[in-house]
Amino acid sequence: VGNLAAEVLLNGMLAKDRLLDILENFILFDASKAGSTRKIVARNHQMLGVNRVIDRLISADPKVRAEVVAGQLGVFWHTQGSGKSYSMVFLTEKIHRKISASWSFVVITDRTELDDQIASTYTNCGRANSKTDQAKNGAALRTMLRDQNRRYVFGLIQKYRERVTEPYSERKDIIVISDEAHRTQYGRLALNMRKGLPRAKFLGFTGTPLIDTG
Repeated sequence: VGNLAAEVLLNGMLAKDRLLDILENFILFDASKAGSTRKIVARNHQMLGVNRVIDRLISADPKVRAEVVAGQLGVFWHTQGSGKSYSMVFLTEKIHRKISASWSFVVITDRTELDDQIASTYTNCGRANSKTDQAKNGAALRTMLRDQNRRYVFGLIQKYRERVTEPYSERKDIIVISDEAHRTQYGRLALNMRKGLPRAKFLGFTGTPLIDTG
């Protein structure tokens, strides 16, 4: 068993390209606990999931490209307690680092405690500031989305109550990350959000099993 484990380690995590990817893109330092900083290293499912999203984003395959241009970036399935907020940070930071720093990310959920949790994770990892990047109301959200230089916006899907008559932004380099996507990506609020960001890409995060009805 020991030899097998060593072989898996050598051929898996310690393969040169994979180890360099971990060191560059899959380590965070979380200062959420007062007086201490925790080193967070991605788990296998987080690294695989993040890299598959990025592969899809930059894919040259015509079918995939057409879907991505149409805003269909996919679904990142996560079980409860498996580090979903960290996966979001790993993903967005790798896109900034390896593709372009110009990308903006709109992180949407449907409960205040989840919104606070995700914004706090980004803040405690030194990647955002919940005081300035978290939309407190619908008007603030619209103003933030029109800001061309904003890297992160955190907000609730409920803040898209107003009927959208003109886009908030027509940028193509915006990715909307929808937490609890099985609850937030249908109905009037989701439609308003898509009208407000007509050229954005949409990525769903959910821990609820999905059924392919196609």
